[in-house]
Amino acid sequence: MKRSDVKIIEKNIAYDGHFRIDRYRLRHKLFAGGWGKELVRELFERGHAVAVLPYDPVRDEVVLVEQFRIGAYAAGCDPWLIEIIAGIIDAGETAEAVARREAVEEAGLDIGEMIKIADYLASPGGTSETVTLYCGRVDAGNAGGIHGLATEGEDIRVTTLPAVAIADLLAETRTHNATLLIALQWLMLHRDELRERWR
Repeated sequence: MKRSDVKIIEKNIAYDGHFRIDRYRLRHKLFAGGWGKELVRELFERGHAVAVLPYDPVRDEVVLVEQFRIGAYAAGCDPWLIEIIAGIIDAGETAEAVARREAVEEAGLDIGEMIKIADYLASPGGTSETVTLYCGRVDAGNAGGIHGLATEGEDIRVTTLPAVAIADLLAETRTHNATLLIALQWLMLHRDELRERWR
C-alpha cells in the first residue's frame, strides 16, 4: 500500500487553540482489494519534536529531567515524569539546533557530538508528530538543579543516573515515557562502542 491508496474526501480544522485538531473524511484501499467505507478521523497536530539523551562517557552517566505532564495526570499515572531533554521544532529550525537549545534551557548543558538514534511516529493513530531522537555527548559533572523557562511555566529537575543503573530504571513502573525507553534501550545496546568512540 502507498499514499495514493488513500482518498481524502474532506479536511477541515475542528479546533485551533494551543494545539490544532484536523478532521478528515477519507477512504482507503483494502488489503483484500477495492475501497473501504468512508471514515472520519480526527488528528491532533502539535508539530514535530526532537529529543536528546545526554550521555557522559567519562563518568558513564546519563542526564535525565523530571517535570509535570498533564497527559500522565489524565492517564492516572504519576504526573511528574522522568524524561530526556526534548522540544518542538518550529518552522525554519533544524532538529539538531533545537536539541542543543533545549539542552541549555532544560538542563544547563552544552551538547557535544550527537548521534542519531531514530526518527519515529509518536502515536500514528491520532497525531502526525514525529520524534527525531539523538544521543549527545556531555560533561555531566555539573548537571543538576532546577531549570526551565519561567515564561513557559517550566519547572524541570535535572538528575544524573549511572549507566549501570539503566536496567533497574527501565524495570520501574515510573518509566511511562516512550522516548526515554527507546533512548535508554539504545544506549544499553551501544554503550561500549560509544565509550570507545567518545573516550
